[in-house]
Parts: sequence; structure tokens; C-alpha cells
Amino acid sequence: MASADELTFHEFEEATNLLAETPDAATTSRSDQLTPQGHVAVAVGSGSSYGAEDEVEEESDKAAVLNRIKGSLLPRPGHNFVRHHLRNRPDLYGPFWICATLAFVLAVTGNLTLVLAQRRDPSIHYSPQFHKVTVAGISIYCYAWLVPLALWGFLRWRKGVRERMGPYTFLETVCVYGYSLFVFIPMVVLWLIPVPWLQWLFGALALGLSATGLVFTLWPVVREDTRLVAMVLLSAVVLLHALLAVGCKLYFFQSLPPEKVAPPPQITSLPSNIPLPPTLPQSMAPS
Repeated sequence: MASADELTFHEFEEATNLLAETPDAATTSRSDQLTPQGHVAVAVGSGSSYGAEDEVEEESDKAAVLNRIKGSLLPRPGHNFVRHHLRNRPDLYGPFWICATLAFVLAVTGNLTLVLAQRRDPSIHYSPQFHKVTVAGISIYCYAWLVPLALWGFLRWRKGVRERMGPYTFLETVCVYGYSLFVFIPMVVLWLIPVPWLQWLFGALALGLSATGLVFTLWPVVREDTRLVAMVLLSAVVLLHALLAVGCKLYFFQSLPPEKVAPPPQITSLPSNIPLPPTLPQSMAPS
């Protein structure tokens, strides 16, 4: 059996030192950690609470993306997209899927336009043009990334020239351009209407909304620069946006030439004044 000395309580040196440093602390036998009195440590051990938090965070992210899409569709003077919608929290989820959706819709509606044209005019020869998916994806993603990169680099350079300028971050610039392309998705769907002047009208409206949102967002940054630089920069932004819209219209919605069909052979009739050769009697015909 154990002696009485072995059954007595012993104070450990480490615990004594910790208690000396934190006199208001109390030890707990469950966690062997020192917690100040008056504070309760709560440990969440169930996985359901984490799942609920993830669902709430996902719903808030979706609501933020929808709010940013609405903000890009309704530009207003003095309403800065970065300040009122991004709020120092740029995301790449919305711009990525907006670009992917726009590229897919461009390729599909471009093929559907040719199918409808062939039904109206059977002389048009149509074959599925799957390469348009690749062309649309490369064009949209390059525009949504390279143009913001060039714009961000130019603004950073001008910041060194004009110290009062405060350019947006690269992610904010990409986010602004990505959300500005959303208005082109319904425009491309409306281009299925086979009326040329109506197609150009829809394109002009979508281009005006998208370019206006970009100008309103970039103006607070470029207005600190000289008037010439500000006007040239904003004009270049609008011009590149217009080139994207016009290029999509002319490439993906071009009309196919009619199918070349060989003309049927024509039977030429002899003039009436040329005498026909006499026919031999049946009895004199060679056997």
C-alpha cells in the first residue's frame, strides 16, 4: 500500500509560477488551462453549428453579388460602385461567372441565329460552329482581365505623377469591369430578334448603361488628374467597351452567304428557220 507521504497533494512548480503571474486566474480540471475569473470559455464542438454559419455566410455572399449586379444595371451620378457596393470587399466569384455566362450565351445565340435564318431561307447552308465557344471565352476573359490590368497600371503610374490620386486596387478594377459586363447578357439574348435596327438599338442601350457605370466609377479617381488626361482615359475606356460590343455583334451574328447551288441544265431550242433533216422511211431504215 502507498504510504501517507505519497498520498499527500503536491504543488507543481509550473502551476505555481503561472498562478503567481496571474493571481486572478483559476485552474480547471477539465482543460488544465488557466482562465481569468469572470470569463467563460465556450467551446463549440458540434458540426451543425459550423454548417449553419457556412450557410448564413453563403446566403450573405449571394445577396452581395445580387446587390452588385443591380448596382451595375442602374448607374447613377454620384453613386460610386466601389464605395457603395464593393466596400473594400471585391470578389472574383461574380465577375468569373458573368464572363463565363456571357461567353456561353454569345456562342449559343450566335448559332441559334443562323439556324433561324436557315429556316427562313433554305438556300443558307448552316453547320454547327463550335469554335465560337472558344473564341467567345478567350475574347471575354482577355478583355475582363487585360483591360483592367492596363487601366490599373496606368493609374498607378499617374499616382506617382499626381500624389493626390488614389487609384483602386487591381481586384477592385477587375470587379468593376466584370460586373459591368452583366448587362450584355440580356442584350445578346434580345439579339435573337431578326430585326437589324432593333438589334443595334438594344446594343446601344446596353453599351450606354455599361459604359456609364464605368465612367461614374472611374471619375472620382481621374478627376484629380489633368483635364486632358482624364478625358483621354475615359474616352479610351468607352471606346474599348464599344469595340467589344460591336465586335460581338459583327462576328457572332453575321449572316451566312446563300448556299451555291448548281443551276439546272437548260435545254436550248433551235430556231424555227433551220430545216430539220428528213427522216428515213421505216422500210429503208437500216436493220
